[in-house]
Amino acid sequence: MSAPTGRRRALAKALTALLPLAPYADMEKIRADAGSVHMKSLPPTIAVWLATIAHVRHVHTDYEKLLAEGYDRDSARFFVIGRTNEVLTRWRATRLLEEDDEDE
Repeated sequence: MSAPTGRRRALAKALTALLPLAPYADMEKIRADAGSVHMKSLPPTIAVWLATIAHVRHVHTDYEKLLAEGYDRDSARFFVIGRTNEVLTRWRATRLLEEDDEDE
């Protein structure tokens, strides 16, 4: 089930503000994830941030490979922070991931 219209607009606005140069396909996936049922209780800016980090981590880094090699989630996340921030920087993100960020 998708988010109500007002929520969708708020998510779109938050996404555009956070990631001005993200590719359309990535933005659509992040928008869908941010609008999912388990994110509906979060403010749009937080939902978009969490969906963005999860998307970049799973699609644009070696995170999945590290997990498959036996690394725990925290270790795998630590090793992909640099690559995650490279992608965010390329997309001109207004925020970057920090080592002590609590996410997901």
